[in-house]
Amino acid sequence: MARHTGRGWYGRVIGAAVGVTAMAAAASVWTAQAGQNHAPAAPAHRTAPKTVAVSPVIAHSSDGGAHAVNITIDDGPDPTWTPQVLQVLRENGVKATFCMIGPQAQAHPDVVRKVVAAGHRLCDHTVSHDTGMDHKSESYQSQQILDAERQITEASGGVRPMYYRAPGGAFTPYSRKLAAAHGMRPLGWNVDSKDFDRPGTAAILATVRSELPNGPTLLFHDAGGDRSQTVAALRTLLPWLKQRGYGFGFPVR
Repeated sequence: MARHTGRGWYGRVIGAAVGVTAMAAAASVWTAQAGQNHAPAAPAHRTAPKTVAVSPVIAHSSDGGAHAVNITIDDGPDPTWTPQVLQVLRENGVKATFCMIGPQAQAHPDVVRKVVAAGHRLCDHTVSHDTGMDHKSESYQSQQILDAERQITEASGGVRPMYYRAPGGAFTPYSRKLAAAHGMRPLGWNVDSKDFDRPGTAAILATVRSELPNGPTLLFHDAGGDRSQTVAALRTLLPWLKQRGYGFGFPVR
């Protein structure tokens, strides 16, 4: 996986205060299963579901079968662009995986909950999007991953991220095992749309179409600047994929 560059705006993010606030007994509990919107409120004495460890191997394939693709959206949520991405996905009946920055999730919990309510999945994309975190200490990696997990879970109303995507692909054996032990499958990608650099909608489409043979997991962005090109590209790409017989799935767990 190619290491991303040009993400300096996240380097200035200061992690918000962490620690998940205990939910009131009458509060609605969001389920971690895609496609389910609400569950009965949990009694006050009931503890949170136990985390089930998953494989630490970086996932690239799709649970939708051999001719399915996974749409993954990084760096949000963003109050302007994430709702527009959600609208395009809804119009095409497609579910996606949203890899969120912890403080962004805390700043826009309403958007996070819309993502969950629409049946999409959540992914931990760290606190500050440090693409050099694979050269940092294990304690730093742990802070980046686990603080973001708590921030996203709190913002979602209780839904934990199901995946962990290292910024720029900066995985380490330690970070993969840590995420997996917390129930988050390390998530890679096969097709980088290059949309982050805003090369133009036509260029984004050309890149995805040419790289599709590389594998099923497609990478896009819904934050970090003007994402109108990404929205336009998805509006064209999703019907195009359907016309060519592609289905849509989630990354394997």
